Amino acid sequence: MDLLNSLFFDYTIRTVALGAAVLGIVAGALGSFALLRRQSLLGDAMSHAALPGVLLAFMLTGSKAPVALVLGAAVAGVLATFLLLAITRYSRIKEDAALGVILSVFFGFGLLLLTFLQRNPTAAQAGLNKFLFGQAATLLTRDVVVMALFGGAALLVVVLLWKEFKLLSFDRDFGASLGYPMTVLDALLTILLVIGIVIGLQAVGVVLMSALIVAPAAAARQWTDRLSTMIVVASAFGALAGVAGALISSLGTGLSTGPVVVLVISVIVLLSLLFGAARGLAWAWLRRRRSRRTLRTQAVLANLHDLAVEHHNPHYAHSVATLRAMNRYQGGVRHSLRVLADQGLVHEVTPGNWALTDAGVARAGAADAPAQE
Repeated sequence: MDLLNSLFFDYTIRTVALGAAVLGIVAGALGSFALLRRQSLLGDAMSHAALPGVLLAFMLTGSKAPVALVLGAAVAGVLATFLLLAITRYSRIKEDAALGVILSVFFGFGLLLLTFLQRNPTAAQAGLNKFLFGQAATLLTRDVVVMALFGGAALLVVVLLWKEFKLLSFDRDFGASLGYPMTVLDALLTILLVIGIVIGLQAVGVVLMSALIVAPAAAARQWTDRLSTMIVVASAFGALAGVAGALISSLGTGLSTGPVVVLVISVIVLLSLLFGAARGLAWAWLRRRRSRRTLRTQAVLANLHDLAVEHHNPHYAHSVATLRAMNRYQGGVRHSLRVLADQGLVHEVTPGNWALTDAGVARAGAADAPAQE
């Protein structure tokens, strides 16, 4: 109850939670496209590439206004995007290698600028290093408004170009055959991803921002196979992680919101990997187990029928030991017989001896008919 009161009535916690929720929604939606296009490393590269843009924007303007710093980060991210496209198009360097080069060069340049500024400190330069790991506690209402405006604009473009982005994500060649400018759409979607990254630099930082791009989408992928549902679920997971991280970090001193948010979304990913309705490991194990039991049950029914055919008596009873010998490597004969008995397909004539019922003969004969043909 105290946490809920703080969420609604404490200015700092409310502002941080709103900012983290906005960031989670935008990162979850845009990260879904990056995940489906197998460009998860792109978020890491773009977030690191944004650091020199922030620092250069400060050096040119002398201001730490959120709009100026976000625009500087966006320009650096867009520049990195076009460099990536140029490298992959006009050289033999593969995309993953190009991403690694861009990440290293831009981040190294950003650290160089940060070191230079720290060696020549002024009051105005204080706090710029928070863009490395984020400092969500310093978010103000105006910062959240800027995040919401830029993030909302990015999501609006996604809605307007929904069909085109779906084609880009699933069948680029087919989209090109229809006349869509897939290269332009690719660059535009990457720019939108850059926008989603730069609005979160103050809250999470360049080092952890890539986790918020990948993790919500990876978690949502375990629950659905539909793109629209995946984006909604990813956005919900991102918002949940943002709000929960803000609340948990408020419980004790020394807990930074950014790392806590990443830890929360990591827990969500782990639970989704285990229990996701579409791809969860637990449900997949249960489905495989159920399938094996069904196959074993069908095998026992078929074996009873084959034995009955050999004795020219469809209701001839056979011992469990005989059925076990025929199902030597499958096991579960008694369980299969009980399942078949519950379905009215077999019955126990004498203790340990089972025979087909009329319904069982009909079922086994129907299953055997295609094979005989």
